[in-house]
Amino acid sequence: MKCVLCKHGETHPGNATVTLQRGATTVILKGVPAAICGNCGEYYLSDEVAGQVSERAELAVKSGAEVEILRFAA
Repeated sequence: MKCVLCKHGETHPGNATVTLQRGATTVILKGVPAAICGNCGEYYLSDEVAGQVSERAELAVKSGAEVEILRFAA
């Protein structure tokens, strides 16, 4: 797929590091499967993976974590 951000690169399968922040909580997920632009590095998550990322981030917020770093495992 053509990158919607830079409009020049094509995406390819890979792994991304996703950083999310809500209030005082920062969640970093490493090794998240994504489609990554070969030109600018922007990543795109499938609906399924995005849902899993959101669930893990929500658990970190509910637990009161300030910073949580996780390895993504499907």
